[in-house]
Amino acid sequence: MPDRTVFSHPARHGVAVLARQMTLPIELGIVHQLFGQARAGATPDGEPLYEVVTCALRPGELRTDGDFTLNVAHGPEALAQADTVVVLSSYDDYEQQEPGLTEPLADAFARIRPGTRVASICTGAFVLASAGLLDGHVATTHWRYADRFAALFPQVELDPDVLYTDGGEVLTSAGCASGIDLCLHMIRRDFGMAVANDVARRTVVPPHREGGQVQYVRRPVPEPSSPSTAAARGWALKRLGEPITLGQMAAQEAMSVRHFTRRFRDEVGTTPMNWLTQQRVERARELLEESDLPVEQVAEQAGLGTAANLRQHFHAALGTSPSAYRATFRGPGTAA
Repeated sequence: MPDRTVFSHPARHGVAVLARQMTLPIELGIVHQLFGQARAGATPDGEPLYEVVTCALRPGELRTDGDFTLNVAHGPEALAQADTVVVLSSYDDYEQQEPGLTEPLADAFARIRPGTRVASICTGAFVLASAGLLDGHVATTHWRYADRFAALFPQVELDPDVLYTDGGEVLTSAGCASGIDLCLHMIRRDFGMAVANDVARRTVVPPHREGGQVQYVRRPVPEPSSPSTAAARGWALKRLGEPITLGQMAAQEAMSVRHFTRRFRDEVGTTPMNWLTQQRVERARELLEESDLPVEQVAEQAGLGTAANLRQHFHAALGTSPSAYRATFRGPGTAA
């Protein structure tokens, strides 16, 4: 058992939060708030179950992405004493061009005891991957940096759609707010659903969010450099609520169905009917966000026919339901 000079309550689960220069304070606040609210017996007067300390590669002042700094008292020695290490993101991650840890980070990670649980928030996954902790694991990170992560770390199985991943001793989360989902998941794993739900209620967040980060990503179908099927696409976009056949789309370009389908796939990267479904789901998203139309009318106006058909395509594309999506992006009192 290591000498707990940093953690003053040996009976509590020790969480060390590693912050670096140009850190995002919201992520640090999430970890302290969520773990700090966990109480024995899932009651406000229960004993705290975690002790959370912030550490840096070197004690002292850290710059943030705001107009203030953080004064961090602990250095990397906290990592050697922690039961869980949470690595926050840093603006340095956004510019990483080569795999591998800097010397200070490598020295810090060498202090972590075998068997310690290590988690990352947002692009903190770049650090875990550089340390080799994610090799052979499924991991995630912010969707904006997924392509760079995949190129740097081909040995990691990247899933850019989920809110978090759990590989046992190594966990990752997507964008910074997904740190909430990850912390609640770890609390649920450590002390059960009742404690995690109590933390969620007192923090006023859902104990579990439906779907993944894919629902937060606008993914327009890329427009090709050659416009030979552009007229058909433009024609279809104006009529998403109407029945549209492959023959009608091909006729807009005066092509045979076979030739049109081949050209469309070459230009857009998918079939005309798949593209049409994608556009209809996007239209349904807009209607759910911007209108109070019931789900049946959303399905009709988006060209997806029935509410059941809308739900099926919506879940396949976004991993959530129209009702849950509307509640997320329109707020309470907006039932689908």
